[in-house]
Amino acid sequence: MSTSTDTRTSTDTTAAPYARTITGKGPALLLAHGAGGSVAANYGPILPALTETHRAIAVDYPGTGKTPRAEEPLTLDTLADELIAAADAEGADTFALAGYSLGTAVAIRTAARHPSRVKALILTAPFARPDTRMTLNAQTWHHLAAAGTASRDRDKQARFLLPLALSPGALDALSPQALADALRGTAESAPEGTADHVDLVIRTDVRADLAAITAPTLVITTTEDQLVPPALQREVAAGIRGARLAAIETGHLPFAERPTEWQRLITDFLTEQRLTTGAAE
Repeated sequence: MSTSTDTRTSTDTTAAPYARTITGKGPALLLAHGAGGSVAANYGPILPALTETHRAIAVDYPGTGKTPRAEEPLTLDTLADELIAAADAEGADTFALAGYSLGTAVAIRTAARHPSRVKALILTAPFARPDTRMTLNAQTWHHLAAAGTASRDRDKQARFLLPLALSPGALDALSPQALADALRGTAESAPEGTADHVDLVIRTDVRADLAAITAPTLVITTTEDQLVPPALQREVAAGIRGARLAAIETGHLPFAERPTEWQRLITDFLTEQRLTTGAAE
């Protein structure tokens, strides 16, 4: 990250109920993270490169990062409103918008409600609704996440989630020690609000929003994904007029398996849309 980058995190619960991350300089790029993740966890590996040409604006969902857990069930409208509020606070009247996993549904809802403000949309591992397989996996994940915060509960959650999150090849390539480290890291990093996030995954349905999207859209499919089936990801692209498809041979965690390739797909698309510092000048 360049020395000119301004990084701020707001946790003022009066002005900003959700913790905000603002970093970089250039055209605004809003980021929406996934369930059981955070801005840092999902975008951290690619954020330094993105913020060389963009001002990243993001919020952590309730129960992750420094955002307190919600007292009511989460809704896509609320998450979209908080993202827009962060953009408004930064004076970003228009922006590019990138979503990952559950964040793609947040991004789709945002783009459908604010078409004049979204100048480009990038959706990675998207789904408009969970199918039966994804719903069953999400229900199990929700049960494990809601069980408690004891180490044994977190370990069970990690052992269920890791084989779904990594591609088969990446999982098999782990040495016994690396596997133990990955399980421990997955268990220890599970946010308090994971069960709330996954509950929203189960209830998500943004199929009616797809036709309302007018922004140039890139759908990045994760072709080895065991958590969000690639067929669901392609369904999103088919529902958005003119959407472009790109693919990464990775599981559900492109930031862990192929971060450089993921970042380049995002940056190249934004450059093509003249939404980077150099292209906008």
